[in-house]
Amino acid sequence: MKLQEHQQWLVDFYKKRNWYQYSPFVHLNFLTEEVGELSRAVRAIEIGRDHPGETQKNQAELDYNLKEELADVMDQLLVISSVYGIKPEELLQQSEDKLKKRFKKE
Repeated sequence: MKLQEHQQWLVDFYKKRNWYQYSPFVHLNFLTEEVGELSRAVRAIEIGRDHPGETQKNQAELDYNLKEELADVMDQLLVISSVYGIKPEELLQQSEDKLKKRFKKE
C-alpha cells in the first residue's frame, strides 16, 4: 500500500467515525498520546518494564507492540498532514531535501 492511499483510507475512516472534524490541536493531542505509547514500547524492549501489574512479554509480542505504536504515530502524522492538504510524499521529500542541504559537506 502506498502512503497516499493509506492517508486517504485514514481520512475516510476518521470521517465515518466523526473524528476527522476535530481541530488540528485535538489531533496533535492524539499524536502526543501515541508518542507516549511508542516511548513505552521502546522502553519495554530496551530496559524492560518492571511493573507488578504487567505480565512479561516475549520478544515477538514486544516487536508486534513496537510496530503497532510506530504505525499509530505515523497514522496521526498522516491525519494531521491531510488536514493541511499535505501529501505524504511531500513530507518525505521535505525531509530528504532538508537533510541533504544541512549535511551537504558530508
